[in-house]
Amino acid sequence: MFAFTRAGDAAAQAFAHELGAEWAGASDGPAPEPLDAAIIFAPVGTLVPLALSAVKKGGRVICGGIHMSDLPRIPYRLLWEERQIRSVANLTRADAREFLALAPQAGIKMKVTRYPLVEANAALNDLRAGRFEGAAVLVP
Repeated sequence: MFAFTRAGDAAAQAFAHELGAEWAGASDGPAPEPLDAAIIFAPVGTLVPLALSAVKKGGRVICGGIHMSDLPRIPYRLLWEERQIRSVANLTRADAREFLALAPQAGIKMKVTRYPLVEANAALNDLRAGRFEGAAVLVP
């Protein structure tokens, strides 16, 4: 597994290695090898053409967020050779439970920071400021 981070974000790259990434580097740089697929979690539309250029023939780019900024113009050559762009539509609680049960079997490691639901704004502020690693989870 490879992880792409903001350029110069050594802490995020180290965290990716800690979670099992074989390679971690800047999202605006080249992949260490052609990819079968790429999942974009950042809500940044400009990453889509970069990801398309990193996947090989028949590769898929999955936009994994609920929201993303607009995509820039994409040259047709990046879609040529049957590359695909997909987005996630919905995720049910059952989907999440099924995935979380399978994740350890696939070697996926997770790190979460829990926030009470009433502290949702604090979670967003901490996310923007980079005050935690991994994902924030709101709990009732």
